[in-house]
Amino acid sequence: MNVFEEWESNVRSYCRTFSDVYSSAKDSVMVAENGKRYIDFFAGAGALNYGHNNAYIKRKIMDYLENDGVIHGLDMFTKAKQAFIETFQREVLAPGRYPYKMQFCGPTGTNAVEASIKLARKVTGRTGVFSFMGGFHGMSLGSLALTGNLYNRAGAGVPLSHVTFMPYPYGFMDTFDTIAYMEAVLTDENSGIEKPAAIIFETVQAEGGVIVAPVEWMRRLSALCERHGILLICDDIQAGCGRTGTFFSFERAGIVPDLVILSKSIGGYGLPMSLVLMKPELDIWHPGEHNGTFRGNQLAFIGGTAALEYRKQVNLEQEVAAKAAFLDSFLHKEIAPLDANIQIRGIGMIWGIDVSNLTDKAISKKIVAECYERGLIIERAGRGDTVIKIMPPLNIETELLMQGMAIIKTSMQKFCAQEVCSERQGVYA
Repeated sequence: MNVFEEWESNVRSYCRTFSDVYSSAKDSVMVAENGKRYIDFFAGAGALNYGHNNAYIKRKIMDYLENDGVIHGLDMFTKAKQAFIETFQREVLAPGRYPYKMQFCGPTGTNAVEASIKLARKVTGRTGVFSFMGGFHGMSLGSLALTGNLYNRAGAGVPLSHVTFMPYPYGFMDTFDTIAYMEAVLTDENSGIEKPAAIIFETVQAEGGVIVAPVEWMRRLSALCERHGILLICDDIQAGCGRTGTFFSFERAGIVPDLVILSKSIGGYGLPMSLVLMKPELDIWHPGEHNGTFRGNQLAFIGGTAALEYRKQVNLEQEVAAKAAFLDSFLHKEIAPLDANIQIRGIGMIWGIDVSNLTDKAISKKIVAECYERGLIIERAGRGDTVIKIMPPLNIETELLMQGMAIIKTSMQKFCAQEVCSERQGVYA
């Protein structure tokens, strides 16, 4: 461990919770160099929807490498990119009748966020953007301006401007009509807030604590944007690619955002890739107006194409539905009864156990640490990191999913009994 402590920057974070040195990983299991095995309920922060070293995707990538396929191509035409575009159009866009064109950005999600905001401003001629309290959109300056977390924002070192934060339906903000509030802001000449170029939103605020937007709220948000000539941008970086059940997380609302941002699992194998989908009439870019040296990650095209093929072969959407039903049932029947103050939220295969209302304000950290000791990798999210976030690979083996949930229950029982629910000690013995 000395090499990391001595030479790696203090900015490292996940390794402070998951402190082993890992040597291999397969499907839903990571293995440390000491041989200890861990069930993965983290999935690379959403970049590994198909697990570690998925056999089908791996074979496709290895075949491409063995045949000396183009590795670096900027935005030149390549067979790898052609195959991805054709497969994505056929398997994702055409069935939903989505009209989108594709822009391949730099390798990370924040680059796609930046591109979408730049394009929205170019199309509308307006500079402002509405984002939502609790949202997370990236760490580069433009994306960070859209992100609500003050700890993250402080790292910018400069003022973050041209963004107005609106209430997201959660907590106190769920006690009033947030769409009507935005309508009032947009129509009141004394609101002091000018009409924005775009409104960017997540259907599930994952980093915000697994806050799931209601279907009707999303429909009204879409109608609001259409009524006022504002572009609607869906950040589907973490909740997309099947995480909520359907490929796009907004499908359950029946809306068609003007722009959609994908990254993380779109590369299929954990390979860097980001994508902006835009309605054709919005594609007013001039050549090279938004570019990047690694906007053509050929291996990610191969991995992404293989992932779409794999999804179809194994009927992944149906598999996710079955596992989502298990998680829903287990969390409400086995976890929620541990304490009346526990809140359960989620959809598909992203769920949160909110322990913010429990007496011990450090309990989420203790639970996650106990889970890790018992062989489960799981992270925290939300305000004050008080939400235990469940996000395993979509194709996790049912047995491992059940084992992981049993570890969570055992770990929570320990601290609910000892730290929070002392008056109920013995109930879970």
